[in-house]
Amino acid sequence: MSGVVITGLTKRFQGKPPTVAVDDLSLAIDPGEFLVLLGPSGCGKTTTLRCLAGLETADEGMISFGDQRAFDRAQKINLPPDKRSIGMVFQSYALWPHMTVRKNIAYPLRARHERRGLQDGWVDDIATAVDCQELLSRYPSQLSGGQQQRVALARGLVARPAVILFDEPLSNLDARLREQVRNELAELHHRLGFTAVYVTHDQSEALALGDRLAIMRTGRIEQQGTPREVFARPSSEYVAGFIGMANRLSLEETPDGWCFGDTPLIGGPPVHGAAGSVVLRLRTDDLDVRTDRTLRDHEVGFEADVVLVTFGGRHVDVVLAVGEHRLDAQVVRPPIGLASGDRVLVAFDRTCAAAYDAEGAPLEVGASLPAAVPTGA
Repeated sequence: MSGVVITGLTKRFQGKPPTVAVDDLSLAIDPGEFLVLLGPSGCGKTTTLRCLAGLETADEGMISFGDQRAFDRAQKINLPPDKRSIGMVFQSYALWPHMTVRKNIAYPLRARHERRGLQDGWVDDIATAVDCQELLSRYPSQLSGGQQQRVALARGLVARPAVILFDEPLSNLDARLREQVRNELAELHHRLGFTAVYVTHDQSEALALGDRLAIMRTGRIEQQGTPREVFARPSSEYVAGFIGMANRLSLEETPDGWCFGDTPLIGGPPVHGAAGSVVLRLRTDDLDVRTDRTLRDHEVGFEADVVLVTFGGRHVDVVLAVGEHRLDAQVVRPPIGLASGDRVLVAFDRTCAAAYDAEGAPLEVGASLPAAVPTGA
C-alpha cells in the first residue's frame, strides 16, 4: 500500500484557443486514503486521473506512487500504464465480452506476467471480496450492471496495485443500484484499506466515499478537506454551490433595511455583522415555507410566490419565485393545502447560511459563519 505525490502537474491541450486542463497542481495522498476529485465537467479532474494512469502525458510536473517515480518531466521519466503500480475502474466497465468473468479479472495478472498471483488464487480471493465468486464462469453479457461493476472493481484490485483509480464508475448505474454499489465500495475500502483516487461530479458520492475531497476549478484545487470540513466550511461561493448550496441570495442593504431584489428581508440583517451587500448560499432543506408569517429566533425571511409543489415522499419540493429569482425548497412540514400561486413566507436560520462577497470570497461576519454541520452529517 503506497501513497501518491503530485507536484506541479500541468497539462495543456492545443486548440483554438489552447486550454490549460491541469494548472500547476500539487497534491499528496496518504497510503490507504480515499481521495475524491470533485468538480463539474471541464474542471480538470479526469485529465488529472489520466495523467496519473499514464494515459495522458503532462507538460510539466512529477508523479510518484510510493517509492516509484512514474513521471518526471525534468528527468524525462514517463512510465507506460502497464509499468505503473495502478489499477483502474472505468465508467463503462470495459470488460472483454468474449472472456469469462474469471478471465476478465485475471487479465491484469496475465498482462503483467504475475505468475504468483495466478497460482496463489488471487482471482478467487478478490472475487470473494467483492461478492462475485458465483459469477466466475459467466460472460459480461449475462451480468447486470451492478454485477459488471463489481467485476470491473475486482479486476482493478486483483494485481494488488499501489493505487486504484476510479473514473466516475457509478455514473452508468440507476439511482437505486448506484447507492447500493457505492455502499459496497465504501465497505470494501474500509475492509481492504487500498489507496484510491476517485473522480466524480456527484457531491453525494463524494461526501459518502471520500476520506478527503479536493474540489477542482479550471485545473486547480479550489478547496480540499474532509467531507465534514468542506460541507460545513465551503471556502468560496463556487464550492458552496457545488456541494449542494444551490440557493443563491444576493442581498443589498438600503436605508429601509435589507432587500433580496425588490423584496424586503424580514427579521434584521441576514448575518450578524454584515453591511452593504452580501451573497448567501443555502441548501434546499435550509428553507422553510410558511403561511403564518412567524419567525423564530435566529431566523430571517422574505415573501415569495409558490410556482410549483411536487410530492417527494417524506417531504414536498417547492419552487419559489422572488421577482425574477427562483429558489428551491425541500419542506418536511409544509402548510396544509400549499399550492401554486400561494403567497408565503420563506424563512431560514442565519446559522445555516454561508456568506460571501461579490467576488465569491467568504465573509467573516461573526460566529454564525460558516454553516454548521447538521447533526448526523
